[in-house]
Amino acid sequence: MKKFVFLLAGLIAFASINAQSLGEIVKKYSEANQQDKISAMSTIKITAKMSMMGMDLPMEMWMKSPDKFKSITSFNGQDIISVFDGTKGYSINPMTGSSDPVEMTPDQVKQTQNSNMFKNYMANYLKEGKLTLEGEENVNDKPAFKLKADLGDGNSTMMFIDKATYFLVKSSASVSQGGQAITVDSYPSDYQEMNGIMLPMKTTSSAQGMDFIMVFDKVEVNVPMDDSLFTIKK
Repeated sequence: MKKFVFLLAGLIAFASINAQSLGEIVKKYSEANQQDKISAMSTIKITAKMSMMGMDLPMEMWMKSPDKFKSITSFNGQDIISVFDGTKGYSINPMTGSSDPVEMTPDQVKQTQNSNMFKNYMANYLKEGKLTLEGEENVNDKPAFKLKADLGDGNSTMMFIDKATYFLVKSSASVSQGGQAITVDSYPSDYQEMNGIMLPMKTTSSAQGMDFIMVFDKVEVNVPMDDSLFTIKK
């Protein structure tokens, strides 16, 4: 009986230590990424470009606190648009042969909202009990904490936090594209402070054997944005 009590006490202590360690990692991650400064801002506008298959595609992203989001990617003189108005999400993709807006699925809305910088997803996952510490793993020859976010329905995202800087240096997520689940590996890098925001100015991603590179060229904060910017006329 005494052995059982000691074993139980040891397991409880281990769980407590593990939880405290995870909480400390998320706290330091939030501090390193200046989430408190971001939450105090009203809008963020980013000018960027996406490089893929030898092409550079201009991009612009607009974000308005707390959850409005819009992105426009220009390709061959046409605009691919994703927008979330705070309630529903819509996309316009002329590459499909139609310029009519299509309402996003719940999964597509989640993917779009993952780009919303006003949301501290790491802290939210922890608060909702979806986050676990899976040990450590080297990323680019540097030790990193390996965290897993259980998103339900068999979906999860692995996130790797650099032990020295507490920046996200890798993520591996399963996303839905055309009804097919694919794995996207992303490597944020070149972190810089821009207008009070700490951002990875370059992110290299790969999916199904294809590489994509996103580079931020310009970051503006607290610029006026009318709600109509996030509305698509159907």
